[in-house]
Amino acid sequence: MGGRGSASGKSVKGKAYGTEYTTLYESGNIKFVRYNDGSATAPMETMTKNRVYATIDYKSNVKHISFYDKNNKRYKQIDLDHYHKVNGVKEKPHTHQGYIHDELGTRTPNTGENKIIAKVLSEWHNRKRK
Repeated sequence: MGGRGSASGKSVKGKAYGTEYTTLYESGNIKFVRYNDGSATAPMETMTKNRVYATIDYKSNVKHISFYDKNNKRYKQIDLDHYHKVNGVKEKPHTHQGYIHDELGTRTPNTGENKIIAKVLSEWHNRKRK
């Protein structure tokens, strides 16, 4: 993954491909990554179609689960670590829809997303125990 996950070789910040994130673990199509430069942030793009990334913070907790489409662009992100208002109610976790963050709205996770959340958390918990 390059700067912000871009496939161009360099990010707008001038970071070379493969230097912005560290892969901690992979399980199937889920890649567990840590952002190298400060606060955990999810990749915007990937080089693997339909990839799922679980972004791990420096306390070793899953912060985000992000999803990428056939064009390798992020299309939604589930935030697990903080509350966000959805229809006036604070929700955790919550799903932001869109490439940037929530230009297509924010909602509570659906049944399929809840299954993926459970799978990601289980995989990461089991990995940390080893």
